Amino acid sequence: MAVAVKPGTHVEVRNNFNQQWSRGFEIAELVTDDRVRIKRRSDGAVLPVEFDVDDVREERRRKMWWV
Repeated sequence: MAVAVKPGTHVEVRNNFNQQWSRGFEIAELVTDDRVRIKRRSDGAVLPVEFDVDDVREERRRKMWWV
């Protein structure tokens, strides 16, 4: 599995259009062992599609440029 799958985990989601990672999401629920529902943290909306766990990764901390 690509991420520790449990509700509330902050994650990045792979954009299928350009294959880049988007921040600002969390796992809303585990649907099956390899499918999850995702929630936007900005407004709490659960997205209307299920995501494969390979398209989700735990959110990475951004490093400070001065450190």
